[in-house]
Amino acid sequence: MSDPTSLPQLFDRDTPLFTVTVAARLAEMHPQTLRTYDRLGLVVPSRSKGRGRRYSLRDVQRLRHIQQLSADGIGLEGIRRILELEGRVDDLQEQVGRLMALLQRSAERPGARTFTAGTTGLVRMGRHTTGGHVLALTAGPPPTE
Repeated sequence: MSDPTSLPQLFDRDTPLFTVTVAARLAEMHPQTLRTYDRLGLVVPSRSKGRGRRYSLRDVQRLRHIQQLSADGIGLEGIRRILELEGRVDDLQEQVGRLMALLQRSAERPGARTFTAGTTGLVRMGRHTTGGHVLALTAGPPPTE
């Protein structure tokens, strides 16, 4: 028999599967609360062809997060702002990951260029050589150092 801990990996967390009633049970909330959160834009589920709400596992997780924030005494406007900021943090972390991967790839290429700027605005361009030395080319006014 397979390991039961691997079962959730079979599901796409973003697939809208659950009706309002089922999602409310999973989140331990009243269905009307989910409808209110939808109207407020806190958790906006997908819609089925018949316009019924369909919640994903990610939506249910977000509902539980909202429930915890509410239990901690945070009002709905505060919760909305927290969720917005958490979303921005997630986006920025993804961007940092992409930039780090790009930086890593560029550092691994032979002949990669390095650009630096001093406090005076002087830009120095360097090219990595096979010996590990950087040959500096200077653009802008000569350094006053």
